[in-house]
Amino acid sequence: MSIFEITNINSKWKMMKKSSLTTEVSYTSKKPAISVLFETENTKEIRIVMKADQAMKQHKTAYPITVEIFEGIVNFGVENDTYQLVKGDVVALEGNIPHDLKAIENSIIRLSLSKQDSVNRVKEVSKR
Repeated sequence: MSIFEITNINSKWKMMKKSSLTTEVSYTSKKPAISVLFETENTKEIRIVMKADQAMKQHKTAYPITVEIFEGIVNFGVENDTYQLVKGDVVALEGNIPHDLKAIENSIIRLSLSKQDSVNRVKEVSKR
């Protein structure tokens, strides 16, 4: 079965959801750009666009997250350690773990949030 087929889950027909990480990308000068790609039954898929040298200061969420570097290089701080993530890297982080991000070069990041988490929380972090 390809990802483009309609699937039958629990006797309910559901269509796939499609979005693009590269359409309408805008590297804003003041703060990272946060946009919702789509929501599923369990997650919210978010795109974070960061210009080189932009940062998201240390923060945490009560829920697990997954972070994918689609384009660029990002320093990803976890507690007191920093990891350089590059295009193609994917990390999973448990809830309540302090973390931060700093773009080394222009970067596109995909963030998977729990459905219970708030997109507005992510937007607020990007404003700090």
